[in-house]
Amino acid sequence: MAKKWFAFAAVLLLSGTAAVADSWSDNFKILDTDGNGVISQSEWEANSGKLKLGTFAPTFVVMDADNSNSVDPDEWNDAKKIVKAASTACKKAEGSWCPCQNHPEKAECQ
Repeated sequence: MAKKWFAFAAVLLLSGTAAVADSWSDNFKILDTDGNGVISQSEWEANSGKLKLGTFAPTFVVMDADNSNSVDPDEWNDAKKIVKAASTACKKAEGSWCPCQNHPEKAECQ
C-alpha cells in the first residue's frame, strides 16, 4: 500500500499538463481499444497520452489495485475519485506541493 501511495505522490509532484477530462467513462472506452472491458498496461501506454486526464492522473500501477496488469471499471472509477480528491485538496492547499498553488487561472486548476 505504501508503494502505491508513494507512486501517487510522485504523480502529484511530477504531473501538470492537461485539463481534466469531461467524461471518465468515455475515456475508459477510448483506452479499452480491444473492447474486452479492461484497460491493459499496453493499451494504457499506447493511448493515455491522447487523453486529457488532468493534473492528478494516477499512474497505471496506482490504478491496478489488484495487480492484475489491467484496470477494470471499478478500478477506473476509484482512480476518478483519487483525481477528484487530489484536485480538491490542491485547491485548498497552503503548501507548495500543489501545481495550482498561486496559479488558479490554469485550465487544470479549474
